[in-house]
Amino acid sequence: MSRMSEPGSSPRISARVGGIAESATLKVDAKAKALKAEGRPVIGFGAGEPDFATPDYIVDAAAAACRDPQNHRYTPAGGLPALKAAIADKTRRDSGWEVDASQVLVTNGGKQAVYEAFATLLNPGDEVILPAPYWTTYPEAIRLAGGVPVEVLADETQDYLVTLEQLEAARTEKTKVLLFCSPSNPTGAVYSREQVTAIGKWVEEHGLWVVCDEIYEHLTYDGAEAVSMPVAVPELADNCIVLNGVAKTYAMTGWRVGWMIGPSDVIKAATNLQSHATSNVANVSQRAALAAVSGDLSAVDEMRTAFDRRRRTIVAMLNEIDGVVCPEPKGAFYVYPSVKGLLGKEYDGTVIETSAELAEYILDKAEVAAVPGEAFGSPGYLRFSYALGDDDLVEGITRVQKLFA
Repeated sequence: MSRMSEPGSSPRISARVGGIAESATLKVDAKAKALKAEGRPVIGFGAGEPDFATPDYIVDAAAAACRDPQNHRYTPAGGLPALKAAIADKTRRDSGWEVDASQVLVTNGGKQAVYEAFATLLNPGDEVILPAPYWTTYPEAIRLAGGVPVEVLADETQDYLVTLEQLEAARTEKTKVLLFCSPSNPTGAVYSREQVTAIGKWVEEHGLWVVCDEIYEHLTYDGAEAVSMPVAVPELADNCIVLNGVAKTYAMTGWRVGWMIGPSDVIKAATNLQSHATSNVANVSQRAALAAVSGDLSAVDEMRTAFDRRRRTIVAMLNEIDGVVCPEPKGAFYVYPSVKGLLGKEYDGTVIETSAELAEYILDKAEVAAVPGEAFGSPGYLRFSYALGDDDLVEGITRVQKLFA
């Protein structure tokens, strides 16, 4: 008899960790790669990962760092001083927010920054207003920190943008934080300057915190701009945490360098947490990130041109499928089409009722991997990343078209 079945025994896994859902995007990506390893010609639209190589000058900086003995030792848990200063400079350059290096914490990728932000702000039972569709990690990080995510859904009829009225309806006496992401993962939606300003003033009026994820700040199209909330509403700065990283801008997903910027007391507390959780980020990765944020944006400009081309292609092709409605995103590198028109129908003798079942069917029959909307808090949709090669994109969506022709 296992301990799990013994009367009065404690569960082997804590409720806190046992309740965490696996990352749906990484799960889909892992399954696609496993099928490819078996020889199946799977095309993966699951992971939000640029298909470009990290620029040479960044790789060269890392290679040089490997040979420098100072990078073979522990360094400050909060980040290399030179990198923190460079991130402060980069923030001033790119968004116009004046911050000091003491307000920066370098983290092991953006996900650690998300977790540490909520772990630092939340007490058990504190509520976080979470606009949906949302990135899969947000609600799990909130729950791990003892918080309660309160979802506010904005569908395609409102361009996936939540309204002030929706936010106010979700606010209670337990509300402490608003999570804000623009450009958005998974929808690619981008809030206008007027909308960012109005939401920021609402946050400040009610004495809330806001955690702003700006990881896609440089990936906007058709004249859209990524407006930093503490710049639009300066009086909010003392109750604002901004999250960012090098992964998307510089094609550095595997290097694992992110950061959080906020009031000095919050950053100090989060640094204390990190000192016990992971200590410093790998020094070679930090040196690579230093080269990235200190350089110009020519590399991302080239990638954005390719993403823009792919964006227009995938939107047009998906909208040719009867039953699919795909809005044109203004940022990031995802499309988030409604597939409600494909549900409730019989395919190969089986009625498919959910977008999760539809994603499985597409992977099995067309060998195309997409992430179902259930992972993002809005069933009835699929997320396709267009951060893959042009030929694979066209081939993959063509397979989906033929499947539902």
